[in-house]
Amino acid sequence: MATVEEAVGAAARASSSPTTREERAGWLEALASALEADRAELVALAHAETHLSEARLDGEVTRTAAQLRFFAGVVREGSYLEAVVESPDPSLVPPRPDLRRILRPLGPVAVYTASNFPFAFSVLGNDTASALAAGCPVIVKAHPGHPELSRRTAALAAGVLPEGRLTLVEGMEAGVELVRHPLVRAAGFTGSVRGGRALFDIAVSRPDPIPFYGELGSINPVVVTRAAAADRVAAIGDGLVGSFTRDAGQYCTKPGLVFVPKGGGVEAAVRDALGAAPASRQLTDGMAGAFASGVEAFAAHPGVEVVRAEAAAGESAPTVVFVPAAVFVSDPPTFREECFGPVTVVVTYADDELGRLLDALEPSLTATIHRGPGEDVTALAAALAPIAGRLLFDGWPTGVAIGWAQHHGGGWPSTTASIHTSVGATAIRRWLTPIAYQDAPQEVLPPELRDGNSLRIPRRDS
Repeated sequence: MATVEEAVGAAARASSSPTTREERAGWLEALASALEADRAELVALAHAETHLSEARLDGEVTRTAAQLRFFAGVVREGSYLEAVVESPDPSLVPPRPDLRRILRPLGPVAVYTASNFPFAFSVLGNDTASALAAGCPVIVKAHPGHPELSRRTAALAAGVLPEGRLTLVEGMEAGVELVRHPLVRAAGFTGSVRGGRALFDIAVSRPDPIPFYGELGSINPVVVTRAAAADRVAAIGDGLVGSFTRDAGQYCTKPGLVFVPKGGGVEAAVRDALGAAPASRQLTDGMAGAFASGVEAFAAHPGVEVVRAEAAAGESAPTVVFVPAAVFVSDPPTFREECFGPVTVVVTYADDELGRLLDALEPSLTATIHRGPGEDVTALAAALAPIAGRLLFDGWPTGVAIGWAQHHGGGWPSTTASIHTSVGATAIRRWLTPIAYQDAPQEVLPPELRDGNSLRIPRRDS
């Protein structure tokens, strides 16, 4: 296993060797094929370490391979470079020289892997895929929840990538040392608010601060309107329980706070659906313990009702915390706290109480509105849009599609950088920085900025 110094040194050497977009696209496609070829062994290893089902993990391998191929397409298409060519114009004030602008890779980047997605947000996950696509060598900090899988995946990558393009390090001390290393130019993190904030503070307090892109905690509020409850109350109850209990509730997009109309029947529908909800083991004993403590903290609050499904020893019971609007408003921080696991907070509101509830929200990765047929929710959408990275209608936030239009981000505490996404084509923007060339000779310019645009990338020419 490489030390941080060895890993960063190898990444720095690799960074000094420029690569073409076609080379990088080829690597990404080869990584996807290698991952799929080793699917059975990797899934078995992940199942043993994480307790996630083999079916779920098999699907995650498919997603991870799709992400790698998606970014190969992003690189080949080329618009991510934001290339601009402006010809000289001496008639302007001041006169304009020949100016050409493009985005270039930052250099070696650190990626801190997630516990809950041992493939899709891990060694060859979305952060790594987008960084490799950008042309940045990656030093991956393995998650302690699936160390053997991380090592096996890194070894697979070593058979595809040139030396230094991806290196694995392990351990908490290595994680801290990595973000402090002067040759590391940016970092991506998926995990807890506490851990992410600690690394973020180190990153920005360095002698040369670097960008730290952390995806942290999110409660993903949901509003069910009275018209929606009247239209499909049972389906809403089933959908909510299915979403927040999926894979033991270990999703960053889990609907953790749901506002439902008082007397609309949603509470009863959720109780009914909870009776059939499956219990399951969480990723680690530490997470299971934190979940139990979080539920007990809810239960200790006056005026709260906690309802649990059946669970065997070692499993975390699906749980719903029912809270009247007045209780929520009296202590919003308690109910805005993310509890990682199969639990959601259901707040009942009278029609004149919803505005005060929404005013107490913090930014999240998502916000969701369930509306009735033909119902105008323009005002409600306007209230939720400022605190959401993705605004959904009549669905559930678990599940994040891969695409050019996707945005997976939000304001603090959901992320440390709300203007960026960690999923979708523009995730690549995190690992790039602009450079402008003035009156540069053709041979100095990147091929994408040369006269004639022979590579045929999307480019603004004037």
